[in-house]
Amino acid sequence: MAKILFRISQSIDKLNRFIGEKIAWLSLALVLVFCYDVFMRYFLDSSSASTFELEWHIFSFLFLLSAGYTFLNDGHVRVDVFYDRLGAQSKAYINILGVLFFLFPFAGILLWQGGIFAYNAFVWGEVSGDPGGLPFRFLVKSAIPLSMLLLILQGISLLIQSFFVILKFPYAESASAT
Repeated sequence: MAKILFRISQSIDKLNRFIGEKIAWLSLALVLVFCYDVFMRYFLDSSSASTFELEWHIFSFLFLLSAGYTFLNDGHVRVDVFYDRLGAQSKAYINILGVLFFLFPFAGILLWQGGIFAYNAFVWGEVSGDPGGLPFRFLVKSAIPLSMLLLILQGISLLIQSFFVILKFPYAESASAT
C-alpha cells in the first residue's frame, strides 16, 4: 500500500511540476502583450479591448494554474516564525492539519462554486461585454476550478508525504525530495 501511495504522490508532483513549468512560459507571453499594448497606446495612440482582456486572461491563467506548482515548491505564504524551527515530524503534523482544515475546505468550495461559474459561462456562451472584447469567457473561468483541483491534488500529495514522515516509512525522504 505504501508503494502505491508513494507512486500517487510522485504522479501528482510530476503533474503539477509539468503544468507549472509549461504555464511559466505565459509570463513571456504576458510581457509581450503588455509591451504591444504600451506601444500601441502611447506611440500610436490606439487601444483595444481585446488586448486589455488578453492581458488579464493570460495573468489569470498564469496565477491560477500555477497554484499547485507553487504549493509543491512551498511557495505559498505561511507564517514561518515557529514552523522553520520545528522538526520533520512536527512539520508533518502541521501540514496535515493545514491541509485537512484549511486547504481542502476552502479549495473544495472554490472548486464547486468555480465549476458552477465556469459551467454557466459555457452554457450561456458568455463573451466579453466590451465591443471588440474576447469571446469564450468560459475558458478563463474554467481555470478557477481547474486550479483548485490541482491545489487539492497537491494537498493529497503533501498528506501522503506527511504520513510517511510521521510513520517513518522509507519513502519519506525520497517523497519530499521529488
